[in-house]
Amino acid sequence: MDIVVYSAAWCPDCREAKRFLAKHNIPYKDIDVENTPGAIDEIVKHTGKQAIPQFVIDGEWVQPYVAGKGFLYDKMAKRLGIAKP
Repeated sequence: MDIVVYSAAWCPDCREAKRFLAKHNIPYKDIDVENTPGAIDEIVKHTGKQAIPQFVIDGEWVQPYVAGKGFLYDKMAKRLGIAKP
């Protein structure tokens, strides 16, 4: 499975998304939208908005959170094949 995370250091939802991946030992490539030219344009091109974090899982763009509600733990666990304890 190939995962790319579009994020920024100042973004609490981004930090939580990366903590989730790390907790489950899921490798990913992080693209810092603040320091990667064209990263925001890429997000807008695929999602129609400037929202971060964004996951790209095997080429599929997935927003792993709902604004104001936080990270979608159950949905992402299912999508990534993480068994519940």
